[in-house]
Order: sequence, then C-alpha cells, then structure tokens
Amino acid sequence: MTEIDVIHNPDKQYLADKGVESWPLWEKSESSFPWTYEDTETCYFLAGEVVVKPVNGEAVTVGEGDLVVFPAGLSCTWEIIKPVRKHFCFETSALSR
Repeated sequence: MTEIDVIHNPDKQYLADKGVESWPLWEKSESSFPWTYEDTETCYFLAGEVVVKPVNGEAVTVGEGDLVVFPAGLSCTWEIIKPVRKHFCFETSALSR
C-alpha cells in the first residue's frame, strides 16, 4: 500500500476509541523536507496545513481536523504551509473501518 488514507473530521468517538489524545505530539513550523516512512504512521492534525507530495503519486493536502495514515515505504516531500501540531503513532494496521 502506498496511498495516503485521509479521514476528514472523523467522529469524536472514533478518535476516543483510538486513544488519539494519549499519542505524542509533534510540532513544526513552515518548511519543506523529504521523508520516508519506515513504519505506518497514523496522525491527527490539531492545527496546520501540509501538502504531502509522494515520489510516485498525487500530492495530498491535509490539515486541521484530518486523521491521516501514511503507509510504510512511502517516500514523499512534506511542504508545511501553516505550522503543524499533530498527535501521532506508529503501528502496522492503523485504520480499520
């Protein structure tokens, strides 16, 4: 799987069931950098806006209120448009709908 999975404004109960508020926080100001995901990362954006440009795929814009899964093996460039604040966790199978 190399697609970025985005759920816009997920249900608060869904977030609570996942334990999102207990995940660590990550913050970063406007910048651009390459990144490769060794493990699947699930994150929930509390603030910010990012354009994620996969090496072999379509750019995806994510930000405040989005729950996003970045699959293991994804190589991309992050372009942070507005400062980011997000909860994150690494796991094998992050989203089960």
